[in-house]
Amino acid sequence: MGDSEKAVISIRPAMSEFDAAEWDACAGPENPFLRHAFLQALEESGSARPETGWAPHHLALEDEAGTLLGAVPMYLKSHSQGEYIFDHQWAAAYERAGGEYYPKLLAAVPFTPVTGRRLLARPGPMAEAVRGHLLDGAAEVARRLGVSSANINFLTEPEWKLAGNRGWLQRMDQQFHWENRGYGSFDDFLDDLSSRKRKTLKRERRQALENGIEVEFVSGSDLAERHWDAFWEFYQDTGSRKWGRPYLTRRFFSMLGERMPEAVVLILAKREGRYIAGALNLKGTETLYGRYWGCVEDHPFLHFEICYYQAIDYAIENGLKHVEAGAQGGHKLARGYVPKPTYSAHWIIDPNFRRAVENYLESERRYVAEEIDELGDYAPFRKAE
Repeated sequence: MGDSEKAVISIRPAMSEFDAAEWDACAGPENPFLRHAFLQALEESGSARPETGWAPHHLALEDEAGTLLGAVPMYLKSHSQGEYIFDHQWAAAYERAGGEYYPKLLAAVPFTPVTGRRLLARPGPMAEAVRGHLLDGAAEVARRLGVSSANINFLTEPEWKLAGNRGWLQRMDQQFHWENRGYGSFDDFLDDLSSRKRKTLKRERRQALENGIEVEFVSGSDLAERHWDAFWEFYQDTGSRKWGRPYLTRRFFSMLGERMPEAVVLILAKREGRYIAGALNLKGTETLYGRYWGCVEDHPFLHFEICYYQAIDYAIENGLKHVEAGAQGGHKLARGYVPKPTYSAHWIIDPNFRRAVENYLESERRYVAEEIDELGDYAPFRKAE
């Protein structure tokens, strides 16, 4: 990078203002949600825009020649929906004390509780310096905007530690992830489980596909609008029940299929020639990320089959190391998904509010770490017997 003091920080109000190749050079290929195509599709489709409470304020760090050295996908938020790091109690407490919690600054991938780099630095000897510069830049932008805070959700552990070293408050939570221990087949995975859990999973898989249900994988050039039409119906049903209204627009899914078809893994259940359920997954270099599930018919264990077991099958067959099946869900533990920590970092402007949040986070981190250790004892693997 040369002299970091000569680098220039700026805010850009749309992904379209970045060169896609430059952005992707900083983001890397590992995580599909960080690709320029994904983030721009969110904006162009009308899913992430100021009217929905996601005003793009992307951070850019350039050298004197205008080369993009680093970037942060960042938004000015007027609410805390679609984040999966819950700070509603913070907002209520601050507003009871006479403050204004919103708007706030958020570095994240909208509607996506997936861990990945948030301080996107171009690879090279100055990458760590760039990440530090981006952290300081985000805090400075928050100060200049006069907002309550800057927040970074689902960042990686090294980024989290770097943020803590630079004065950001650190928060922990957990998700349940599946790990490929070198399995050659789903049966190999089953052999790794206790006998009781192995029998349970076999029974669930058998019952899930009763009533003539078939499973279909759709990806790449095979994706067609009829598949998205079916999945949109599933997504609307789930979204209306969980969130009141779905976050993503129908156009977003078409754009995803057009611009990133190789990353899409759509797992669909069909009965009597009609799609009745489905799960949308995106594929990274090492991980299959489960994002959305929905159905128009209820069948026992079909959710587990489509979202968890078929995802494991796919990961094994394609040599992937992990399956991340979304936020929350302790029921995943019995199905071979083990607890893993997730991280967020927070820059609170008001010193009194900062102290209150800091005290809360210290006790919360201890509780989360203890819970992860305790839940690990209940993992279904034979070694835990």
